[in-house]
Amino acid sequence: MKNANPVWRWGWGVWCALVLGLVAGCDQTAPVKAEAHKGIADRFDIHVGARIVHMQIAVTPAESQRGLMERRDLGPDDGMLFVFAKPQQMSFWMHDCPTPLDIGFFDDGGMLEEIYPLQPFNENSVRSRSTMLSLALEVNQGWFLASGVKPGAQIDLAAVAAALQARGFDPKNYGINVAP
Repeated sequence: MKNANPVWRWGWGVWCALVLGLVAGCDQTAPVKAEAHKGIADRFDIHVGARIVHMQIAVTPAESQRGLMERRDLGPDDGMLFVFAKPQQMSFWMHDCPTPLDIGFFDDGGMLEEIYPLQPFNENSVRSRSTMLSLALEVNQGWFLASGVKPGAQIDLAAVAAALQARGFDPKNYGINVAP
């Protein structure tokens, strides 16, 4: 038997199309926006010994060359961690850097090996004794002494690995192999 009301048929058809469209839409997942990697300006809270430093992570050669040049805004527990792909002898200078700093050099196991003061605008290189260093941490001058952080202290390599990953770098490429 035929329905005598053509409007009812049209309305029923629209309703079915809407329901089918919604059901089909439920089956699809919305595209997930990939989380953007963090940059050099982002800070990561990383333990050095018993203290936390709010670190920027310099990884690329350009970031390492720029370092803390022209910076006057370093907070009391702020610093910049320089991460290198292989152990080496370290050499840093203070070109265009107005803030007096200390630099601590760490081996690939995360142990603090050496600490040196760096004077503002001094372009003479400060070179490490060891040739087996992978990380360098610049902080305000006097931070290591005031914080009681001495050679032998450990940097939290798991936190360094997480920071590298957040920056879009594979920690294994920097000799940092920590279990998740």
